[in-house]
Amino acid sequence: MTGRGPSLKLVLITGLSGAGKSNAVNCFEDLDYFCVDNLPPTFIPKFAELCAHSEGKINRVALVCDIRGGTFFDDLFEVLDQLEESGVDYDILFLEAEQEVLIRRFKETRRRHPLTGGTLSELLRQEKEVLSELRGRADHIINTSSLSPAQLKEKIARIYTEAGLKDRKILIQLVSFGFKYGLPPEADLVFDVRFIPNPFYVEHLKPLKGTDPRIRKYIYRWSVSHKYYQKIRDLLQFIIPYCVREGKSSLVVAIGCTGGRHRSVVIADDLGRFLEEQYSVNLVHRDIEKVII
Repeated sequence: MTGRGPSLKLVLITGLSGAGKSNAVNCFEDLDYFCVDNLPPTFIPKFAELCAHSEGKINRVALVCDIRGGTFFDDLFEVLDQLEESGVDYDILFLEAEQEVLIRRFKETRRRHPLTGGTLSELLRQEKEVLSELRGRADHIINTSSLSPAQLKEKIARIYTEAGLKDRKILIQLVSFGFKYGLPPEADLVFDVRFIPNPFYVEHLKPLKGTDPRIRKYIYRWSVSHKYYQKIRDLLQFIIPYCVREGKSSLVVAIGCTGGRHRSVVIADDLGRFLEEQYSVNLVHRDIEKVII
């Protein structure tokens, strides 16, 4: 399907019933995608071929394919293999939400679940199980439990606009903090550095902040500091691309020591310098100005 004008970009929208696929279609229409709802999987390869022969008139397509397809839905994985063999560039966007949210949405819209033969809770669990393998193959997963239609549109636009396709940026927020003042409630990941030797107990270092080179020099006198920093760095290098793939727009990484003034500041600073080479980074030393007691 190459050599016939601009290449075809196909997005397969799928996921749990009630998770917002109709809103997602509206988002893609606003992004100038040609959209088709509830297309049986067996028709997808032929449809993609027709689009590829449209001389560039249809080069961005969003298709909704979900459990409503019934027995046709069982053919989806075979169809995806056919698309790959044909060289079609496709993404799978999987929408989901917490079960209590889905139940509330069904009650509000008074629509029935496409599956039959059980309570709504049972049907939702059954659908989740049926779609679990497809979810595992998804390029992006968006949980819409707490998203308004406008917020969902913003997430989709971030991933699928031309700028998003080029770099798919994510904001990494690094927060150094002191455990004695509580965990940052917004943190996605928390790393504890309290086992690193504490400059608080060195008289001439105690009044200084972690941004002072003398504190950094003290911290890295100990091999455990080097090793732990490297392990955090390696873990973030591994995790962040998957967060981008899932469609996360930000990741909050919290580094904590006892008071949030020395050790956590040094490690967070070094992580910030490393990560800003690839990502947008926002660095906050939450407790660095707290009074030392």
